[in-house]
Amino acid sequence: MAMASPMDRLQVLDNIEKDIATVLQSAGQALTELSKDKPANKQVEAHVNQFRQTLTNVETELAKQINYLTQVSTGQAHEGSSYNSQKTLQMAMHRLDHARTRVNELEAIKSKHIQLLQQHQLQKQQGMPQPPQS
Repeated sequence: MAMASPMDRLQVLDNIEKDIATVLQSAGQALTELSKDKPANKQVEAHVNQFRQTLTNVETELAKQINYLTQVSTGQAHEGSSYNSQKTLQMAMHRLDHARTRVNELEAIKSKHIQLLQQHQLQKQQGMPQPPQS
């Protein structure tokens, strides 16, 4: 990202934020598919692959932004201060932490759904009555 304007950098951060939303959407779609009585494995795999690819892109692009900010910041206020860049980085890191937390929550929900689905399928196979779901 040599000689990119501040507006270009903000656009990159905006794109990263959109990718984070895509990551969350892909995870949600995968979980939605998994929660169905007969989930389509290909659909789940497609959503999981989209999730992984986009998450990798988010991590790569954020790392580039962090590296750039590390190179240009001096830690001292002066004309042309790096405060704005530091604040942008701080906000991006906050969004990343939030996204990671949300992804972890979605992963826990997915695991719960998979476990319930497996129990449900096992009970169907054994011809046992199903417990009421809460």
